[in-house]
Amino acid sequence: MKLYSFWRSLAAFRVRIALKIKGLDFDVISKDLLMGDQFDQDYISLNPQGMVPSLVLNDNNILTQSMAILEYLDEVYPDPPLMPRDPLARARVRAICMIAVADTHPLIVPRVRKYISQELGLDEKELNSWILNWSGFGLVAIEEHLNRNNSGGMYCEGNTISLADLCVVPQVGSAKMYGLDLDPYPSVIRVFNNCMELSEFFEARPQAQPDFPDENA
Repeated sequence: MKLYSFWRSLAAFRVRIALKIKGLDFDVISKDLLMGDQFDQDYISLNPQGMVPSLVLNDNNILTQSMAILEYLDEVYPDPPLMPRDPLARARVRAICMIAVADTHPLIVPRVRKYISQELGLDEKELNSWILNWSGFGLVAIEEHLNRNNSGGMYCEGNTISLADLCVVPQVGSAKMYGLDLDPYPSVIRVFNNCMELSEFFEARPQAQPDFPDENA
């Protein structure tokens, strides 16, 4: 398999974790989102949205959109499972995924940051305020969800890793990078810390990627 990725991409981070949990071999091909590599014509022919991740399967089928990729991997490689059997638990996992993937992450991606900076004239301080606002908004919701449904669990849904953890961990990593105060989210941080003790999460982190810049080491 070939994974088109970028070290800072939260969506690619999710997929890297899943590939490692499933024990699958994959090669990473970097597309620098900040330099605009994702708009190269060769890559646009692969992924018309010009986004990462893209996963090229061994049969040359191409998958895009992180949640679609995660669900595919869990269906085709069911061991270990990343979705609980219980319907209510599955709904809770999906809810957390959507808070991170659909309601939080899209507001802070490079194309949105570029637009509000260039078209709306936000300066660096205002842009950072935007990022912190929406990052915190998402973590508040996830914190409340965990406190209501899983106040003592190791992970987002009980004591077993699920797709929710794969979505929450990158979001927390992003919040840490931008300097968000994480003290108000003890349940989220408990889950994050427990996940990062697992090799699959630790090895998938941005700092372990081949395109991670030396100046950030």
